[in-house]
Amino acid sequence: MINLDERYHNYLTNPQKKFRIDGVGERVTGYGYHCEGGDIAGHYVTTDNYKLFYNRQEQFVRKVELNKAETANVK
Repeated sequence: MINLDERYHNYLTNPQKKFRIDGVGERVTGYGYHCEGGDIAGHYVTTDNYKLFYNRQEQFVRKVELNKAETANVK
């Protein structure tokens, strides 16, 4: 199993480091494992605008655009 902290934690602590998506630098806001049917299916990486899913072989599976209204801070 991939060590997510080893791979992605630097993106959270270094504001200069960006995750490249379609040639655009995106700030990473989180990451973790995702499950399907109770089994770990892979991991995800969340940026300001997208949630990217990878399988257990670390291959990209899909990209989901986040709804700006859902991620906005409520005051």
